[in-house]
Amino acid sequence: MPRTPSLLAPRGWTWLLAVGAALTVAVPVLNALPSGSALHLPDYLVPLFGKYACYALLALALDLIWGYAGILSLGHGAFFALGGYAMGMYLMREIGARGVYRNPLLPDFMVFLNWKALPWYWWGFDHFAFAALMVVLVPGLLALVFGWFAFRSRVTGVYLSIITQAMTYALWLAFFRNDMGFGGNNGLTDFKDLLGFDLHAASTRRGLYVASMVTLGLGYLACRLITGSKLGRLLLALRDAESRVRFLGYSVDHAKLFAFTVSAIIAGIAGALYVPQVGIINPSEFSPGNSIEIAIWVAVGGRGTLLGPILGAVLVNFAKTWLTGSIPEAWLFVLGGLFIFVTLALPKGVLGLPSMLGTVLRRRPAAPLAGEERAP
Repeated sequence: MPRTPSLLAPRGWTWLLAVGAALTVAVPVLNALPSGSALHLPDYLVPLFGKYACYALLALALDLIWGYAGILSLGHGAFFALGGYAMGMYLMREIGARGVYRNPLLPDFMVFLNWKALPWYWWGFDHFAFAALMVVLVPGLLALVFGWFAFRSRVTGVYLSIITQAMTYALWLAFFRNDMGFGGNNGLTDFKDLLGFDLHAASTRRGLYVASMVTLGLGYLACRLITGSKLGRLLLALRDAESRVRFLGYSVDHAKLFAFTVSAIIAGIAGALYVPQVGIINPSEFSPGNSIEIAIWVAVGGRGTLLGPILGAVLVNFAKTWLTGSIPEAWLFVLGGLFIFVTLALPKGVLGLPSMLGTVLRRRPAAPLAGEERAP
């Protein structure tokens, strides 16, 4: 008898895309209903769900390299933030003369800090196409250069995790400086519109939510395509026995560099979609703690599954939203306890829970039938 395809089988996850498509349509439709309707979805929930979709895409990016190539990056928050800053720079240029100081060329924070001219690295960000290119190019180029040096030097394991965290920490400190030209501690905010659409309008928020969900689906399919190919099998071999793969003559450095760069680009796109929905980007996104939290999302959902990190990101951030509103002082303790619990009790994450329960049930001895005596 043929086995029913599981969630992770090539045909078993098609229902997931159907559910995602249904949610992509349902949220905007319910939000567009009259406010007096029982089915009306409040306006504040639309950007919140869009933010969850961006976090899910970010977790998916990390799972591509951690779950399949065994590369635990504790600096993916940097790629996310760089993509967000690229989008934020475009949104700041879109404000034009509508800022507090009415300067058509310089953003408000530059006028406040007595900047006389727009820095050269801000040139071109008045065009959306250029900003979109930078969203992909800046994180991708940083990952390419960083990964080229790290992988050629055969830095692996905990040492690679440490230097990725050092990278994001260095960027965190740099972007805090006012003379960097990125808004310093306050970052970039007070955005007005995107491609001519008012960011505060409900219709624009619905459009951004749909864009985030569609991008999440495309990102999932792209990662599934990579992991299901020969390259994906090579990445799995690298994760389990890198030295043997090198001995067989495969180009280990190139495979790791490709996966690392693609993962950084996906993280940058997630950051670019995140910024117009939350309305701000500042150096706190570079915080090393944020990158560690991304790894927790992946671990909670189940690394090496692609679907698990999506679920983990949504579940953990939903819990964060609820707990920080009710008992904010307890959130970090809950997050740390959750990570310890998952590490010890659920090594395969939430997605591995059904198989774990099935294994436990199969190991239980069968109960004796009525009237049947036990063997001495």
